[in-house]
Amino acid sequence: MQEQMGLEIVEEDIPPSLEDLPPLVAQAMEVFNSLGDRVYPEIGYIGKDYTTLDIYMGLLGVNKENEFFFQVLQWLDARAIKESSDTLKREYDKIKRKK
Repeated sequence: MQEQMGLEIVEEDIPPSLEDLPPLVAQAMEVFNSLGDRVYPEIGYIGKDYTTLDIYMGLLGVNKENEFFFQVLQWLDARAIKESSDTLKREYDKIKRKK
């Protein structure tokens, strides 16, 4: 997009791509996206359902004692929960304003 606008490309401003991350991060993202969601009416998304975690980790050959893998999963889940919570709050605020 910078090129199209005739602006200079600054390498530090380019966000990392999946290839720039450690392979374990890509595996954690793949497992995270494969897990089911736990969603309840009026509450929204409350996190991933980890009952099939062992199966997905086994399929990808992830060491079950890898702490970094679990940290990435927890970070992804916390981010998704916050995003869902913020969206739900905006919707409730919109409804309140209409009354």
